[in-house]
Amino acid sequence: MKKKIFGTALALFLLTPVIKAQEEFIEPPSRLLTRIPFTQLTGGVVILHALLDDFSDTLNFILDSGSSGISLDSTTVAELKLRPEPSERTIRGIAGIRKVGFLYKRKLRFPRLLIDSLDFHVNDYSILTTVYGERIDGIIGYSVLSRYIVKIDYDSLKLDFWSRGSIRYPRGGYLFKPVMSTLPVQSARIKDGTTHVAKFLHDIGAGVCLMLSKDFTEDSAVLYKKRKLWAKEGEGVGGKIDMHLTVVKELKLGPYRFRNIPTYIFDDVYNVTSYPYLGGLIGNDILRRFNAILNYEKKEIYLIPNTHFRDPFDYSYSGIELYFIDGQVVIGDVAIKSPAELAGLREGDVVVAINNNFSQNLNQYKTTLQAANEKLKFIIRRSGELVEFNFKVKNIL
Repeated sequence: MKKKIFGTALALFLLTPVIKAQEEFIEPPSRLLTRIPFTQLTGGVVILHALLDDFSDTLNFILDSGSSGISLDSTTVAELKLRPEPSERTIRGIAGIRKVGFLYKRKLRFPRLLIDSLDFHVNDYSILTTVYGERIDGIIGYSVLSRYIVKIDYDSLKLDFWSRGSIRYPRGGYLFKPVMSTLPVQSARIKDGTTHVAKFLHDIGAGVCLMLSKDFTEDSAVLYKKRKLWAKEGEGVGGKIDMHLTVVKELKLGPYRFRNIPTYIFDDVYNVTSYPYLGGLIGNDILRRFNAILNYEKKEIYLIPNTHFRDPFDYSYSGIELYFIDGQVVIGDVAIKSPAELAGLREGDVVVAINNNFSQNLNQYKTTLQAANEKLKFIIRRSGELVEFNFKVKNIL
């Protein structure tokens, strides 16, 4: 009997250090650091409000999984009397390549969360301010996203920063394992004239559903041969770019299918997709239909359908771009043979009202333009005179 007790005690003695060693490797649970509200602009683009260093003015940042760093607008930097250090580094966007300077070892402050040791590159984002009608002071990308687990709830318009650690994903969604270095790359299936599986940038900073490079569409012959392409102008890092708008029959992302997706086709002159590595990008007018958990450390993105999952897509086509410049809504590009051009509208016309809405609220006007098959009345100031124009918005579906 004594031998049996001795044997049991010896076994427990031998097991004890093994158990302790295992406990040392148990990952601590993730914990909530802060929860902040956000606003949304055209296409579902997310705007976060934060403070830089010890400055008291709140700045507006676009949250962008398609950005490999963090950045500030050059005008904002000048107003804060900061001096970026020159560098030989460049950033690449769909509309150009630019050399950028840096502000090193800076801090970003959210309520109850201070993020330090950030290196901001400085770029001119004036085009984004005119596009959204709201000042854009910078872009938050990988430099911040990679430090935390980020939860985005499009139902409540709240964003959470959680510490790294173990996490239980909620039921009812799907766990994606994207290829991830600084940018998340996700496989998806495109079906139209033909069917193709390709890699796409997961880009919550893009206010579109889907963008395909011209190289990809031509090499894959994925578009139905009789698909009509509608001339359109787009904006991004580097400036403006001519594109075409069309519809793709189906996009399958994991187990989720979307049908008749508005899609932009662009000539990737600056090789942002590194074709044939990427076929294009999936933007936030698709991704906002899911509440998301971005877990960069584990290379995981968890998506769960939200109340916007079945929101209708925008199939409208007017042929004009609207910009907010010096306190006025101004017509930018007017596509040839578009409804707006045929009605007589011109680039540079100042919009006084649309359908008797005199608010000068750019986002309200853009929402009005999304009314496919509806008639619109524009009151325009041109050469000091008020002129009225009427046209019907086309439906591209």
